[in-house]
Amino acid sequence: MARLAVNPTRMELLRLRKRLVVARRGHKLLKDKLDGLMKEFMELAKVYKTYRLAVDDELPGVLKLFVLAEITSSRKITENALESTKQELRLTVKKRRLMSVVIPQVEAFFGEATGMYSFIHTSPELDKAITSLKEFMPKLMKMAELEEAVRLMSSEIEKTRRRVNALEYTMIPRMVETIKYITGKLDEMERSNTSRLMKIKAMRLAQESQNP
Repeated sequence: MARLAVNPTRMELLRLRKRLVVARRGHKLLKDKLDGLMKEFMELAKVYKTYRLAVDDELPGVLKLFVLAEITSSRKITENALESTKQELRLTVKKRRLMSVVIPQVEAFFGEATGMYSFIHTSPELDKAITSLKEFMPKLMKMAELEEAVRLMSSEIEKTRRRVNALEYTMIPRMVETIKYITGKLDEMERSNTSRLMKIKAMRLAQESQNP
C-alpha cells in the first residue's frame, strides 16, 4: 500500500492521527447509511415489482377493450367519441426525502368530463374501455413514481458504496501505513539522538577522568 506524500514529523503524525479518527468515524457513518439505503431500496423494489406486475397484467386488457370498441363500431366513430368527451388529467409532482435521497411523488386527478357521445353508434366496450383506463392510470402513475425512486436510490447506493470502498480500501490503509512509517522514522531518529548523546556523555566522562 502506497504511503501519503508527507514529511515524517511529529506535527504531521498528530495531524494524520486526527485525520484517521475522522476517516474511521466517517466510514462508520457511511456504512450505516449504506445499510439503511439498501434496506429502503429492497422495500421500494418489492412494492415496485408488485405495481409493475399489475400494470403489465392489466394493460393488455385495457388496450383490448379499445380494440373491441373499434371493431364493433369503427375507428372513426370511436375516435370522434373520444374527441368529443375530453377529460383533463392533472398530475401533481411533490418531493419527499428518503435517506437523504429526494424522490418524486406523483398524484393524478381527473377533471370533469366535457361533452358526450352517442350511445347508439358507439360500442358498449367503449364505456368499459374508458372506465378501465381511468382505473388503470393511477396504477401506471404510481409505477412510474416507484421506478424513478428505485433508480434514484440505486444511484445513491452506488455513490455511497464507492465512498465507503475508497475509505475502507484506500484512504484509511494509506493513512495507517503512513502513520507506521512516520512512527518508525521518529523512533529511528530518537534512537540515533540517544546514541549520539550517550557518545557525547562518554567522551565528557573520558575527558574528566583524564583531567581530574
